[in-house]
Amino acid sequence: MAVRRPSTWLPAIRAQWTSSLRFRTTFITVAATGLAIAVACVWTALAIHNELFTSRKDQVLDQAQRGIEQAQDVLDTAEVATDSAALQQLLFDARDTLTAQAGTSYIAYYRIDDATSAIAPPDFALIEDGALTVGLRERVRTSADTQWWQSVPMQLSDGSTPVPAIVVGQQLQVQNANAYEVYLAYSLEDADRTLRFVQGTLWITGVVLVLIVATISWFVLRTVAQPLIEASQTSARLAAGDLDVRLPVRGRDELATLGRSFNAMADSIESQITELAELSQVQQRFVADVSHELRTPLTTIRLASEMLNDRRAEFDESTARAAELLHAQVARFEQLLTDLLEISRYDAGSVQLEREPTSLAQLAEDVAGSMEQVAAQHGSELRIVAPGGYSPVEVDPRRVRRILRNLIGNAIEHGEGRPIVITVDSDARAVAIGVRDHGLGMTPEDAERVFDRFWRADPSRKRTLGGTGLGLSIALGDAKLHGGALAVWSEPGRGSHFVLTLPRVPGEVSDRSPIPAEPHERVADDLGVTQPIRTEDGEARP
Repeated sequence: MAVRRPSTWLPAIRAQWTSSLRFRTTFITVAATGLAIAVACVWTALAIHNELFTSRKDQVLDQAQRGIEQAQDVLDTAEVATDSAALQQLLFDARDTLTAQAGTSYIAYYRIDDATSAIAPPDFALIEDGALTVGLRERVRTSADTQWWQSVPMQLSDGSTPVPAIVVGQQLQVQNANAYEVYLAYSLEDADRTLRFVQGTLWITGVVLVLIVATISWFVLRTVAQPLIEASQTSARLAAGDLDVRLPVRGRDELATLGRSFNAMADSIESQITELAELSQVQQRFVADVSHELRTPLTTIRLASEMLNDRRAEFDESTARAAELLHAQVARFEQLLTDLLEISRYDAGSVQLEREPTSLAQLAEDVAGSMEQVAAQHGSELRIVAPGGYSPVEVDPRRVRRILRNLIGNAIEHGEGRPIVITVDSDARAVAIGVRDHGLGMTPEDAERVFDRFWRADPSRKRTLGGTGLGLSIALGDAKLHGGALAVWSEPGRGSHFVLTLPRVPGEVSDRSPIPAEPHERVADDLGVTQPIRTEDGEARP
């Protein structure tokens, strides 16, 4: 099994922290528990340390005091020694009594009086000099009846590791030799060993407790979080359209209540969606049936209107105008029926593409050529810029042509008589066509709704090309049917720019368009001179 490098641990932990409630809760619980146990262990260790040291210190001071008193009694009750050997033997007897009563063999004594004495016993020391500090010796020398002590590290034998110890100092009066400073050293090694054992036991117990708490928390949270995970997964499946999925309900606790509430909500959603789907099917069938049934009488009316329109020159002025209006409205009505049928096919999901290799640059030129007369009637000029898009791509030319006719028609309608630029470009993954007008433009709120059915940015504006209000909605559906996109950019006073992007390979999705939706020019009239479109054989076309 591969082991992660330490550099990847932090990103992995961060990812778990943001994505897993169980991990986050367990981490917080373990961290809080570990901190509490660490504080408790430190406090307990300090308390035990203080208690061990205090009790050992009191015991040491008591033993040393008892030993000094017994040794002083030996010196006081003995016959007065007049020679050096007797006085030294007396001090040896007092030392033996002192070590026996004090409970330590580490002893040192030094004569305080610096004057020369012929019979005074010599100094004696079984305690290393480093254990007796200058401050301790100074206090012992100046205080005849006071017991002094100090905690110091002391080396018990040559080469051994220093151990903690307590040195107790006090004066001892010796016959004919005045006072001696006496020091007794007590090792705290046993207490230190006990303290280390207790501290080790505390820390091991603390670590085990943290592991136990982590394990318990993990399993408890798993028990609680598993139903939440199931609810999350079930919600995702329900949102994806699987309306039959339900949560298993066990018991009568809060999680079971949540499961029953979720299942009731799912039942309600399924019922409403089913009802809406049935209503949508009825609506689609109604639109399709009505549109189809209107075809026959509309065909008769159209033939009659064409005959009347063709002979309107024989009528008086008002009758001729009525015939002309009748012919125009019948044509618009027929276009509306065609669009309604197309919309119903999209709603029913029965639209099929008829792909064939098509040069979008050539197709854009053909559509622009067919609409030049309409543009001229509105005072607009169609200009084509095609740096790419000559290579054939697999598209449905009829639907792409319909998209372009709709986009160019809208540009003519709202272009305010200014030039309209049609751009064709491509890259390795997509081909795009942009239609740019320099008319009134739209606000961002209007641009978001421009593809809605029957929506108009300015309902009071008069239509001159007879649109049905479904053209852009159908154009968007045609673009998505190809796996492409139809984007729009618009600003009030700067016009609009619609960009159709189609993938070169059917089924692929391009994340960027060869033509950006937002144009680069800053001034509406600063268009420059566009180049004529050129086909693959290099022939220039106007």
